[in-house]
Amino acid sequence: MRVLIVDDEPLARSALAQILTERADVERFDSANDAIEAQERLANEDYDVMLLDVSMPERSGLELLNRLQHCEGALPSVVFVTAHAEHALAAFERHAVDYIVKPFSEERVNQALDFASRRSASERAVRLIEFMPHLSAITRQYCSKIGIKSNGRILFIDPRDVSVVEAEGNYVLLRRDTGSDLLRESISAITEKLKPYGFVRIHRSVLVNAAFVQHIRPCATGEYQLQMKDGRQYVVTRTFKRNLRGLAAFWIGTGTFLDLGLS
Repeated sequence: MRVLIVDDEPLARSALAQILTERADVERFDSANDAIEAQERLANEDYDVMLLDVSMPERSGLELLNRLQHCEGALPSVVFVTAHAEHALAAFERHAVDYIVKPFSEERVNQALDFASRRSASERAVRLIEFMPHLSAITRQYCSKIGIKSNGRILFIDPRDVSVVEAEGNYVLLRRDTGSDLLRESISAITEKLKPYGFVRIHRSVLVNAAFVQHIRPCATGEYQLQMKDGRQYVVTRTFKRNLRGLAAFWIGTGTFLDLGLS
């Protein structure tokens, strides 16, 4: 199986390349930084599968697929790998065989590759039917807002704008760049509500949005120091250190998270 990775994010390309390297049925694979480079490679090389991102500079993955469908010759099986769940229906309409939403797991990518290697029109239809319930769930997660009571009114905010949630007695404080909101809610209850949006509990009183975390550093006490992008620092207690795995979709480097004692 010959595979082409098309993604403008170096970390995503590296993670996908690592997965392909470990598969015995992958004869070769190449990478393209954007849709324009991908189109040039496809004009000169034959591939069985293309792992394609949606959102890329200059030309999107969907635009690339539209151009390719007007060209002569057989197209590779297309598996979209993207952070944008809302484009799934458009992707299947363009005969994509699968749609992976970032952050992805090795198991999920391998599942898509297995399916892509034995694609057929009937199998694509079955795959779309199977994917629909999952699509509805992830679309709600990525597109919905949350309503909170603030100063006698109901305020609608995007949970992805919240960087930290801190417990203050019977209340929780939601920190955003534009200000903060105090709610009468328990930290445990709001942890469950915000988990689908990438929030990780690091302390009995603190919940952080993984998108705002800059780095973590192990301490001699067995605890960890976590720093946010705005410079705020928090202590990750040993009780919650396993949750740090949720800060990243994958680990790239010579070691693993286990090297930091997060097992």
